Amino acid sequence: MNKKVLTAATLAVFATAAHAQSSVTLYGLIDAGISYVNNSKTATGSDKLFKYDDGVSQGSRWGLRGTEDLGNGLKALFVLENGFSSANGTAGQGGAMFGRQAYVGLSQNNVGSLTFGRQYSFSTDYLGGNYSTGGQTVAGNYAYHINDIDQLTSSRINNAVKFSSANFAGLTFGAMYGFSNQAGAFAGAPASGTTAAPVAGSSRAYSFGLNYANGPFGIGAAYTDISYPNQSTPAFTTAIANVNPGTIRDLRTFGVGGRYSIGAATLWALYTNTRLEPLSGSSTTFAAYEAGAKYAFTPALTAGAGYTYMHLSNANTGHWNQVNLSADYALSKRTDVYALGIYQIASGHNGTQDLQAQIGSSTSYFNTSGTGADNQLAFRVGIRHKF
Repeated sequence: MNKKVLTAATLAVFATAAHAQSSVTLYGLIDAGISYVNNSKTATGSDKLFKYDDGVSQGSRWGLRGTEDLGNGLKALFVLENGFSSANGTAGQGGAMFGRQAYVGLSQNNVGSLTFGRQYSFSTDYLGGNYSTGGQTVAGNYAYHINDIDQLTSSRINNAVKFSSANFAGLTFGAMYGFSNQAGAFAGAPASGTTAAPVAGSSRAYSFGLNYANGPFGIGAAYTDISYPNQSTPAFTTAIANVNPGTIRDLRTFGVGGRYSIGAATLWALYTNTRLEPLSGSSTTFAAYEAGAKYAFTPALTAGAGYTYMHLSNANTGHWNQVNLSADYALSKRTDVYALGIYQIASGHNGTQDLQAQIGSSTSYFNTSGTGADNQLAFRVGIRHKF
């Protein structure tokens, strides 16, 4: 009898240990608030707008992440992440169930991870959160560059195989490839000058990046290339000036950024260069130069400021200047309230029309397209809760 009791107790201990080596976590974030903007597009032209808006400081989401310890430093891992609107409960990212992220893979201590599925490019991983005003402050999606053309916040690649290295004394690096899953489209877009319309769903992408962060200093660079961005599901946004999204055969973006902390202050700077190459004709180049700072007055109160100059050249020309100001107050580790103000002014021409201001990284944010306004002012108060 004693042997049976001892055996049962031993098995129970091992079962508990094995269970502790695996975990699944439910997590999420809800951002909501009220926004105001002048010169907003309406059915009758340009007017002031007060609106309920969510997903500004960060996109609202919920997700599951899990790991299983396979022994000798090897782990299985997965992430399933859904984006949604708190305004009406609808799913984001074109209505996909797990449109933000959906991947599975393996990781090895001191080597890195190899993952398969819908995943972020290294432009988002290394540049967006680390070296931009949108990532460093609650200005979020209002501060990211027009329609996220340079892939800083929403660059999610379908059918992707991704390697992300372990941290080697502050150095990380990685590479990924997103398959088109279309016969004959493994190498991506056809040669420049080819005018044939792309096959639906024929978008392929690749990305790689390098980042070094040690103590108060950080620097990183990333490159992402997406063929037929309008054929991805959901489509990448390439609308800017008079560029026709349906004609883009290749989106190529490169960026480099740096960050330095001095006591309670953090400074950052970022440069990105994005080329939109059409099926025929001349390409358009979009460049963004950004600098910003934030200061923690107390452990709970942080204020931030950022300035961005954006320039369109080659086939189209234009300039945008944008200033972002924000303040964030933490009520707890999981809940904060914030206020922000954004001003942008545009100059130049897209064809025969003057350029118009476009605030935000998505067309769901404030956009004066069609109003004729060359400037825009926006204010917002919001609350963000993490769980």
